[in-house]
Amino acid sequence: MMFVKLEVVAVLVFARAIPIYEASYITTGFGAPVTHRGASLTIGPRGPLLLEDTEFIDEMAHFDRERIPERVVHAKGGGAFGYFEVTKNITQYCAASLFSEVGKRTKIAVRFSTVAGERGAADTQRDPRGFAIKFYTEEGNWDLAGNSFPIFFIRDPILFPSFIHTQKRHPSTFLHDGDMQWDFFTLRPETTHMLLYLFSDRGTPDGFRFMHGFGVNTFKLVNATGHHVFCKFHYLSNQGLRNLTAARAQELQSVDPDYALRDLYEAIKSNNYPSWTMYIQVMTDMEAMNTTFNPFDDTKIWPENEYPLIEVGRFTLNENPTNYFQQIEQMALSPSRMVPGIKPSPDRMLQGRLFSYPNLMMKVENL
Repeated sequence: MMFVKLEVVAVLVFARAIPIYEASYITTGFGAPVTHRGASLTIGPRGPLLLEDTEFIDEMAHFDRERIPERVVHAKGGGAFGYFEVTKNITQYCAASLFSEVGKRTKIAVRFSTVAGERGAADTQRDPRGFAIKFYTEEGNWDLAGNSFPIFFIRDPILFPSFIHTQKRHPSTFLHDGDMQWDFFTLRPETTHMLLYLFSDRGTPDGFRFMHGFGVNTFKLVNATGHHVFCKFHYLSNQGLRNLTAARAQELQSVDPDYALRDLYEAIKSNNYPSWTMYIQVMTDMEAMNTTFNPFDDTKIWPENEYPLIEVGRFTLNENPTNYFQQIEQMALSPSRMVPGIKPSPDRMLQGRLFSYPNLMMKVENL
């Protein structure tokens, strides 16, 4: 016992010999001040570590957990912050507070991404692009997790895992497999519409600033009197639509794989703020019952000559992230996060996402 007591005294003397930072101080993840990050607490100058060194334990525990698993989809992404401003009155359709008056501004965060690409994939590979917006409203956060195409490959969410598996690496060879991908496409004819988009020039957009975005799913808007309409969201680029040729996209994969991320960051840094105008299409209950197509089928568009675009507002990105991992990589977006006035519809893909996305985002947030 005497030996242990003497050694502990030595520890205290050793600890006092290490100076505390004078200019400022840092804390652990729980807010306790850190004495010194440059040395562990030991039993004497050459002794083992002590379990009571909570600063070391906090440092290592954070390090062990700081990298989150790659998202199963939309793994490679970039983003920025800005604001949404209402330009037209749509209170006859929706009671959500962010649409309450013309000129009202709401803070937003946007995450762009590829869909099938891994975290290290090139930005210019042929793929749909994720285009998700988080609105920080006074009623809570509203997430509009959309894509660069107005439709999707499938209409039944139970097929989604199988579809994504075919777009990833083959389980045996660990290589991307064209046979595996096209087996799925040819066996599921509802993918044809989306394939026409994917293999057009819009499958290789010229960065994130020159592409449109769409909510894809059908939502329900409810006004202050309780009357509802069904809705599709569109956000069209004010920079115009610009795409890469297949040859240029392939070239950039080797010379600048982060092309889209770099373009967005540098544009905002130079005060060349990108913006998009948001529109909605609306459909009444009666129209939904009498239409010649299923308005809740995500493989179909709503004809604009029958359901014209209605302007809602404009959003602008004017702020780059200062901590990419914390602000963009850990940005958790889920269609289940809605605000009063916006509700789900009978859209089956949306209903599937209402469960799947919150479940996935717990991993993204490292919960």
